[in-house]
Amino acid sequence: MNLEKQQVSNVLPTIQKRKKITKFFYSPKFAPYFFVFPFVAAFLIFFLYPIISTIIMSFQEINISNSRFIAFKNYEGLNTPQFYKALSNSAQFTFWTIVILIPFPLITAVFLHSKLTHLRNFFKSALFIPALTSVVVGGVIFRILFAESETGFLNSIIMTLGFSPQEWRMQSNTAMFLMVALASWRWMGVNILYFLAGLQSIPKDLYESAEIDGASTLKKFFHITLPFLKPVSIYVLTVTIYSGFSMFTESYVFWRTGSPNDIGLTIVGYLFQEGFSYGNLGFGSAIGMALLFIVLVVNIIQLKFFGLFRKEG
Repeated sequence: MNLEKQQVSNVLPTIQKRKKITKFFYSPKFAPYFFVFPFVAAFLIFFLYPIISTIIMSFQEINISNSRFIAFKNYEGLNTPQFYKALSNSAQFTFWTIVILIPFPLITAVFLHSKLTHLRNFFKSALFIPALTSVVVGGVIFRILFAESETGFLNSIIMTLGFSPQEWRMQSNTAMFLMVALASWRWMGVNILYFLAGLQSIPKDLYESAEIDGASTLKKFFHITLPFLKPVSIYVLTVTIYSGFSMFTESYVFWRTGSPNDIGLTIVGYLFQEGFSYGNLGFGSAIGMALLFIVLVVNIIQLKFFGLFRKEG
């Protein structure tokens, strides 16, 4: 009995200590910080630290052995025709993706949401499959479809219609068409899902009341569907602007070694070229900071324009 009491007395401090530790981890004061810590650590390591490093590097000339501060010389180097060409290409690409990737997915989502549409689940899956496809694979498919030879798929079709074959990747207009077409093919299904999620959140009672009042399909679309889809539309627009200016892979799969007269050069492509191909990391960081500023300003303007910053009365 004495031995058992001694063993219990030896174990009790350990049990009490474990209870205290468990109680501490589950306490309202510590538990929130414990569960939030992984996110905070990931944010500091993979987001905040790279941004601060990029800002510092943008004011430096970086070599293999050392680096030195050169003030605003990297930013002064942005005043070149090549940078403005990259900015122009990115702006055009962003504009055309907005024109295509917002109204068309919205209208398609409305049709897929309607009970009158047959095989809705099949079409949803089919339209989303491109988003699961690698952009490299998609680029290879598009290069085959838009081959410059007369036996290319698209060239053979337009020659049958009496038109001359096109050098798709060698002309400015057709090059932009290729990049926009590839991006639209990839992201159409994703935006459709966004709008479908927004449509499912609209109360059906509103449509039933509108039908009782004799509202037509177009009136219900413009007075019920569009107003309720405003938050989703703003989100899709914001993401599309960001994706447009940060586009790189759609250009890279068509012109791996540079496009003629920089017709496929984008801001991120210019950053990759200067920072990694030429090893000028300081200038590449300055391009990245310029891109961050441009996207931030454009998104703030469009958010202000759509009234997201206005307080509801």
